[in-house]
Amino acid sequence: MKSLNNKIFIGAVVVVIGGLILFTVNRKPSETKSTVDREVKEKISFKKAVDQKAPDFELESIDGKTIKLSNYLGKNVVLFFNEGSMCYPACWSQIAELGNDPRFDTESIVAFSIVTDPRSQWLDIVSKSTNLTKSKIIFDTTRSVSKAYDVLYLTSSMHPGSLPGHTYFIIDKEGTIRFAIDDSNMALANDNLIKEIEELK
Repeated sequence: MKSLNNKIFIGAVVVVIGGLILFTVNRKPSETKSTVDREVKEKISFKKAVDQKAPDFELESIDGKTIKLSNYLGKNVVLFFNEGSMCYPACWSQIAELGNDPRFDTESIVAFSIVTDPRSQWLDIVSKSTNLTKSKIIFDTTRSVSKAYDVLYLTSSMHPGSLPGHTYFIIDKEGTIRFAIDDSNMALANDNLIKEIEELK
């Protein structure tokens, strides 16, 4: 009798565990995503980006905070989409230059570097590369923001469809895209970006 009860108990446990596994596997993506890095509903075409409203997004930053683009209304925002950790040294240098340039961290200007790598990877990179400690890196791990800004198939990407290349946007204080460039030369663009911002009215 005791053996039969044990078998019934074990059978019940197996059924419960199996049910939990099926429930987890069959959940819709929207139920499993966190509030950060969720799908961006607004989308633009890169070729027609200028004068369009910048798609809003929420992404996790390297310091663990949530960056919501619309919270920066009232500032000029620079977004630098890039190939991330695999793009050494070009992307790392561009990210570092943006982070270390005080012109991009003022009351009226902020610059974010957007990568598709996991945050843990960049925490390790930054811990070994002190020139990156001031960089405002945010993580588009699902590529939802890269898709919304139409940067995955541009000329500068060495991995079209999976990684953005070297693409900059300037978003004005009202949340409108005023400048966009895809830079296949992977050049340092700080001075040109500041010049474009200064010309905004």
